[in-house]
Order: sequence, then structure tokens, then C-alpha cells
Amino acid sequence: MKSRSRPTPDPTIATEVPWSESLTAYDDKHFELYLKLMDACADSASEEEMALDVLGIDPVKEPIRARKALRSHLKRVLWFMHEGHKELLPSRPPQ
Repeated sequence: MKSRSRPTPDPTIATEVPWSESLTAYDDKHFELYLKLMDACADSASEEEMALDVLGIDPVKEPIRARKALRSHLKRVLWFMHEGHKELLPSRPPQ
């Protein structure tokens, strides 16, 4: 992942993503961030790059928070990819 300008630290980035088995207000607010994490994974970015470039958390200054926040967000991204996205699709009546 090529580093562009560093994002401004976002105080709304949770160290641990609020968990639910359905989409949350946090998910809605951070949907673009989830997409950026998916892209970073596809680009084989390191955890340090993703923490700094996507989450805006400096892994040198805050190594524990950077690791926890990144892993929590990646876990949510995986959930979204496997389950959560279904909530975005319109329901179809049985045929």
C-alpha cells in the first residue's frame, strides 16, 4: 500500500468496534473506512501501514491501540463481507 498523505486522526475511531449481529450506526459512519481496509488487504499492506494510513493511528506512538483497533476493524470487515452485506440487499419474497 503506497502511503499518500496521512489521515488526520479521527477521534471517532474506536479501539474496539461496537459489536452486533446486524449493521450499526458505527458501521454506517465508517463504511468508507471498511472499504479502505479491504483495499489495503488486497494490496497486501502491513498492519502498521493499515493502522497509520487507514485508521490514522500511529503504531509507533500507540502500538497497543493501533494493533487492537486494526484487528477489531478487520474482524468487523470480515463479518460484513460474510454476513453484514446481506442487510444492504433488498429482500425478495419467496417464489
